[in-house]
Amino acid sequence: MRLRTIFLGNMLLLATPVADAAEIPVTGHHDRRLESLDRLMTGFLTRHKLPGASLAVTRHGRLVYARGFGLADTAADDPVSPTSLFRIASLSKPITAVAILQLVEQGRVSLDDSVSAVLGLEPTVDRKRHQRVTIRQCLQHTGGWDRGVSFDPMFQSVRIATVLGTKSPAAASDVIRFMQRWPLDFDPGTRYAYSNYGYCLLGRVIEKLSGTSYERHVRKQVFKPLGVTRVRVGRSQAQGRFPGEVRYHVDGEKVGLSVFASNLGQPVSRAYGAWYLEAMDSHGGWIASAVDLVRFASAMDRPQKSRLLKAVSIKEMIAAPPAPVSRESDGRPSDVYYGLGWSVRQVSKGRWNLWHTGSLAGTSTLLVRRHDGINWAVLFNSRKPCNGSNPSSAIDPLVHKAVDAVKEWPEKDQFDKLLSED
Repeated sequence: MRLRTIFLGNMLLLATPVADAAEIPVTGHHDRRLESLDRLMTGFLTRHKLPGASLAVTRHGRLVYARGFGLADTAADDPVSPTSLFRIASLSKPITAVAILQLVEQGRVSLDDSVSAVLGLEPTVDRKRHQRVTIRQCLQHTGGWDRGVSFDPMFQSVRIATVLGTKSPAAASDVIRFMQRWPLDFDPGTRYAYSNYGYCLLGRVIEKLSGTSYERHVRKQVFKPLGVTRVRVGRSQAQGRFPGEVRYHVDGEKVGLSVFASNLGQPVSRAYGAWYLEAMDSHGGWIASAVDLVRFASAMDRPQKSRLLKAVSIKEMIAAPPAPVSRESDGRPSDVYYGLGWSVRQVSKGRWNLWHTGSLAGTSTLLVRRHDGINWAVLFNSRKPCNGSNPSSAIDPLVHKAVDAVKEWPEKDQFDKLLSED
């Protein structure tokens, strides 16, 4: 099999051989000690015919692996680089959770404060239950909204704009105004139901308390202390694509209908214009690289020395939600539950695995913080099903195995070098 070798700037680009498969471009530093990760990614993309992906790994706070695989844009034949930007979808939620916990540390809000009280909301239906929803409950998806029972308002831009008599697509403030007229699906704090809307409210809490936009506050308070500068809230339409951002491929997904007034209701790619990413900022709107995300995750590896949060806040993040949520029949917390912005599994006393996945048309993402100090982010520019699952869910157990197969890890930290090349 022929190997293709080219250079992207000062970065070596290799085509890694896979039996009976076309060549897949691979960017970033090659280290023979980490070939289990290379084999995993090239094999996975080949087997499932996915366009591109990026994988970054940290160990004890050091970036030890960062590579791009496949194509950022199949039409242009552009390769994914280790620092390519992807829509990260719901990996935005841990970011929002950290920003909220910082405000709690500053004494500007309490986890058990009413969201309605903080934002000055005036619900017109189901008033008492709306007013009982707390910051903590929004973080833990126990606020009372269940998209399986009613709907997810964050994907109802046209409907909400029509009801309110505003221009489509509906902004986050429009969604909240609409939802004040809608009853909760269950009593707050009594059960778990994943809610993008709850995190939309948290974004507005951040804006209210900081006096600036959600995006500006988070970039300054969460990412700037880490030296991460390229993260930002993405744009819905293709013309808003940022430099270094991949293109999202929707092979196998249905065509969407535009939510934008300029071509409202016209067929569009489901990745570009079929929903309003800007309104999803605090629950699913960020774009970032895999390297950015593992730097964020690893900043909480050593709670006593974290640059983001105090140790008590990191402990709170991992804690199980108050009863009766996520409890076994004897009252013990379930083995797996949703903490403050993360899914959590206790693997032994004092040791937890934390993770989050993300999914949008053209995007599938995974961020893992493992109990042994190893973190990784895997980002795909497609969510084409892989044996019935999104790519991020399908690859999750395989990354664990590939990481466990590494016998020797690099000691040198790659963070500064990669960030200086951005």
